[in-house]
Amino acid sequence: MTYFSDHVALITGAASGLGRALLLALADEGASVAALDQDAFGLEKLAREVPARFASAVADVTDRQAVGQAVAELQSRLGPIDFLFANAGIGVETSAYHFRADDFARIAEVNLIGSANCVEAVLPGMIKRRRGHIIAISSLASYRGLPRMAGYCASKSGLNAFMDALRVELAPVGVHVSTICPGWIRTPLTESLTVPQPHRLEADEAARRILHAVRRRKRLYAFPWQSVWRLRLLSWLPPGLSDRLLYYLLQSLK
Repeated sequence: MTYFSDHVALITGAASGLGRALLLALADEGASVAALDQDAFGLEKLAREVPARFASAVADVTDRQAVGQAVAELQSRLGPIDFLFANAGIGVETSAYHFRADDFARIAEVNLIGSANCVEAVLPGMIKRRRGHIIAISSLASYRGLPRMAGYCASKSGLNAFMDALRVELAPVGVHVSTICPGWIRTPLTESLTVPQPHRLEADEAARRILHAVRRRKRLYAFPWQSVWRLRLLSWLPPGLSDRLLYYLLQSLK
């Protein structure tokens, strides 16, 4: 028996990248896994790889009604959701020199509002049962704004604040909340970016570390340490000094 055995885990953005790695690892640990993604072909391929109890639904996390219907369908097939891994996200460069508010809004809609839609779909049941665990996949980019990634950083900072608020309010009713802040992970999302990506991890390794943190019910887990200490330092320093250090750091990574 493992921490996840005989429980139902919902993973959003499950068809590829980190979501896929998390779902496969959870299935290996005996969880019943529910996959939510807008990529129907990717979900079909995933279904052939999962030996455990598996169900999937196609939905865009930005569509509140579709998410609610999809989660209801998944719960009718597998049972109540015990773990929500709010993983679905996008990231595109939003440089100040080519800034488009539409790009910014789309990133925020998926990464922040999409996570809220998924939380809404599972939270009433968790509160009623007085158990459950919400895990938000945020990012080290939430620690401060980074050049060319303004939209992504802002969306993940908002996600952190959302989880902070939920964590305090839900603790008395037995619902746990974890904010996970990974650094760079090799996924289809990061492959399309041109910004420096130091200490990048493979998705399988990232999933292993995340599940270890969830088992321990860590409120906040950030990794890898080589990137964590730099970004924490930058977030603590006065803005002028932080900006200069970030500029020199990015120059050294080119």
